[in-house]
Amino acid sequence: MDGFGDLPLSLAKPAPSRRILVILHQAHSTPGRIGRLLIESGYQLDMRRPSCGDPLPRTMDGHDAAIIFGGPMSANDEAPWIREEIDFIGKPLAAGKPFLGICLGAQMLARHLGHRVAPHPEGRVEVGYYPIRATAEGGMMCPCALPKKVYQWHREGFDLPTGATLLASGDDFEAQAFSYGRSAFGLQFHPEVTYAMMCKWTVTGVDRLSMPGALPRDMHLKGWYLHDAAVASWLKAFLRTWARGGAVTGMMHQSPRTTPMTAPRLA
Repeated sequence: MDGFGDLPLSLAKPAPSRRILVILHQAHSTPGRIGRLLIESGYQLDMRRPSCGDPLPRTMDGHDAAIIFGGPMSANDEAPWIREEIDFIGKPLAAGKPFLGICLGAQMLARHLGHRVAPHPEGRVEVGYYPIRATAEGGMMCPCALPKKVYQWHREGFDLPTGATLLASGDDFEAQAFSYGRSAFGLQFHPEVTYAMMCKWTVTGVDRLSMPGALPRDMHLKGWYLHDAAVASWLKAFLRTWARGGAVTGMMHQSPRTTPMTAPRLA
């Protein structure tokens, strides 16, 4: 169960052999709803876990896009694989291929672009559903409006990188979504989360629920029923835009340093 309800699942069927590099950070992590949508649309997912010893590809020649998901670690950690992932982000950017960073992945994108990742100055966290506000540019990032509340699970945030476009802001952590060039996006929140994932996180990560600003477990589960349909609708529309190169007409004013991927048009 993941909140799609009666929504059609398929984004569209891509050309054969479209492969997306998926970077995860724990042995049992999954790409959740994002992975499900992409697989059902015919994409092949090459899932790698550098934290568990998996190597990253030397180039993006064998992949058409890349996604870095979240994890309990910090983008500021000194582990060699953290630095390797941050450096690797330059490869999809240089190749002009779609890149998506989610939570830790978005923080790594910010670090790659030269900006800091840090805790809230008052020690607050976002763990649960919190409101976000789309900017004018965020309202044009795909045909579906950004949801007003999204699921969060993080202790740190990032400054908006120079040259990036703010797409959504929040209260305790201002930068919630941003784009860089045509096809790189960072999301602080977790649109991939399913109800099953939420149940697991709120048990295995129960210590996070007692941190300043975190919401109690029952509000997570109730929030899923209240807010997930809007998140699911937006995610489907966003992935459709992202997979074909990232930019929509209203955002073409951004100054890319790369060229967009030639991708199948998604229905």
